Amino acid sequence: MIKIENLVHKYTIWKDENTKSEKTVLDGISLDIPSGQFVAILGPNGSGKSTLAKHLNVLLLPNEGTVWIEGNDTAAKEKLWEIRGQVGMVFQNPDNQIIGTSVEEDVAFGPENKNIESEKIRKIVRNVLVKVGLWSKRKSSPMKLSGGQKQKLAIADALASNPGCLVLDEPTAMLDPASRKEVIKIAHELNQKEKMTIVLITHHTDEVVDADRIVLMKDGKIIGDDIPKKIFADYELLKKAKMDIPPVVELGMRLEKQQIGLEGPVLQEQEMIEKIVKLYRSKCGGKKDAAR
Repeated sequence: MIKIENLVHKYTIWKDENTKSEKTVLDGISLDIPSGQFVAILGPNGSGKSTLAKHLNVLLLPNEGTVWIEGNDTAAKEKLWEIRGQVGMVFQNPDNQIIGTSVEEDVAFGPENKNIESEKIRKIVRNVLVKVGLWSKRKSSPMKLSGGQKQKLAIADALASNPGCLVLDEPTAMLDPASRKEVIKIAHELNQKEKMTIVLITHHTDEVVDADRIVLMKDGKIIGDDIPKKIFADYELLKKAKMDIPPVVELGMRLEKQQIGLEGPVLQEQEMIEKIVKLYRSKCGGKKDAAR
């Protein structure tokens, strides 16, 4: 669905009215994302993640290189609205995307501007609000929603155009831990149930352990691209990218230092529990004690 070749993006920095310089934010990025894949783009602040995200919805155009969405070159002006209909965007601050006086009115805004008939709009609104768990809030003012609910509404707004791909740019940056989990859960459900391509931009390592693939960025370049288990097994790579290690993975590392091997990195809490119980039973031989 998405194909990027040698993408370079530069920002102009003005020191004063007469002096300017250029900063290269994306430096020769090449990346393929097949349809239906859940890809997490992980990296520290300033690595170029959000700039890359904006290229997928034609909010930015390459200085060099090419970005294709479903075979369409993003530089082709006549394909602009077609591409934007194919790739939905969700940003950090949901308040920047919300404009309606009620939840259902906000979701209906996009389809109404495409002159879709009223009955079909009502079906779209119901469908997307059910998907994000906001149907019961359809008559509520968006201003009365919690931060997590506002972000769900922003996702619903993006889904109203029926995109094949959803790009979430730091969608949990302003949320509490419980709301963060809910938003990530919705992204996975859209991927698994709707077969939607998901591109999750984040610097939270604990949000990417269930992704199909992690693309690790630093200083505008891709420095790692693999499945989560292989990325998190490469401690030197994570250190190079200045990324935190998920607590479960860190526990596995500490056990490994104590020569208590768990056969590779463990990414899930439940898997960690099961492996520790299995290890205890094998060492101590007590099923009853292990269960306790």
